[in-house]
Amino acid sequence: MAKCAICGKAPGFGNNVSHANNRTARVWLPNIQRVKTVQGGTVRHIHACTACIKSGRVVKAV
Repeated sequence: MAKCAICGKAPGFGNNVSHANNRTARVWLPNIQRVKTVQGGTVRHIHACTACIKSGRVVKAV
């Protein structure tokens, strides 16, 4: 599972808890996308979450 290269957002782990208080493992996955970006004048692929892409923290390469 990938991690955002900008903000460090990664999967969260926890439990589903039923009405009867039964617990089963579950994972909250962030929406991570592989994006072509410009970093230091070079074009690279990075993993970035959609929140970082949408906010403009990632400069996309054309």
